[in-house]
Amino acid sequence: MKFQSINFTCKNCGAPLRFSPLNNSLECEFCSTQETIASSTKKIEEYDFQEALRFLKSHSSKEINKEITCNKCGGTFTLTPYSVSSNCPYCNTPAITEFVKEITPKSLLPFTLTQKEAQEKFKKWVGSLWFAPSKLQQFVHGNEKLKGYYLPYWTYDSQTHTNYQGQRGDIYYVQVERTVIVNGREERRTVQEPRIHWTPVSGHVQNFFDDITIGASTTISHTILDNLSPWYTEKLIPFNEKYLSGFESEEYTIGLDNGFEFAKLKMNTIIRQDIKYQIGGDQQQINQMYTQYSNTTYKNVLFPVWTAQFKWNNKVYNYAINAQTGKVTGERPYSWIKIVLLILTIGLFMGGVMYLEEHPNILKSLSK
Repeated sequence: MKFQSINFTCKNCGAPLRFSPLNNSLECEFCSTQETIASSTKKIEEYDFQEALRFLKSHSSKEINKEITCNKCGGTFTLTPYSVSSNCPYCNTPAITEFVKEITPKSLLPFTLTQKEAQEKFKKWVGSLWFAPSKLQQFVHGNEKLKGYYLPYWTYDSQTHTNYQGQRGDIYYVQVERTVIVNGREERRTVQEPRIHWTPVSGHVQNFFDDITIGASTTISHTILDNLSPWYTEKLIPFNEKYLSGFESEEYTIGLDNGFEFAKLKMNTIIRQDIKYQIGGDQQQINQMYTQYSNTTYKNVLFPVWTAQFKWNNKVYNYAINAQTGKVTGERPYSWIKIVLLILTIGLFMGGVMYLEEHPNILKSLSK
């Protein structure tokens, strides 16, 4: 299906404008003219979760490939169904299209980390990895550039009420006789041994969760998306397509309801911690817990991420950098050659030490 392409051009020379994290404005790549993006006073709103689920039941979008005609060179290219912005493969002009999903982002976090700054953080992170293959270092210091993505996220607010049953464990000590070895001889001694007294408990805890962030993309693994946290959502600004210019972006592929299931797992971890704190004692066991969620709201947002891919031994390793905080995460390869060499080196060293201990005359002759 054909879609209209949106792009922004320089008023002085007509070249494409791209969003610059360094200046927080649109910037011409040829004459360096900057165009300020007008700030908005629009409030960042939360939306009712249950109401949205009812809406989604009666509305469904279709997966369609987007056929785009570049406004600069006239070339035609195709975007994947949920891509919103990209660059023309022929002339590299930014191209922004319309959203097709039922829920669209109303706010985003703009890039604040430049590509150069992200590259430096990536180099430092890779340099800290033990046993990484040398080719990874070459990759990081080479001409490969990081790609900038605006990835979709869900944020959830929810009030929770949890009833639980469990046990409180309190440690006490008893005196028992044990046979112990003293100076090579057996002796009977009285020693203190710990025991745990378990008491059945039940109770109730309540929590309010604000902006639990869940990655809504399948472009990058969910583990990597989770590890990019925290995101400072208090800095969200109203959506403006100008921030997408020059970057790739996409709509959600993990739905609102599925995203909330991931959010429940995050909330559950905190709820369990609160229950254990309330139970008290030296040890705690939670046998049953039942949580109700109410007043749940959501936002569909775009977060900025720099990404890279490294191929090693027929496997692709993915990396991502939080373009708000600079946090780096990813999948790390191991060089088994380096690991084997280290083991051999340690083995040779230990063997040498043992040999010298068995032949002390060698050390005496060397010291002369």
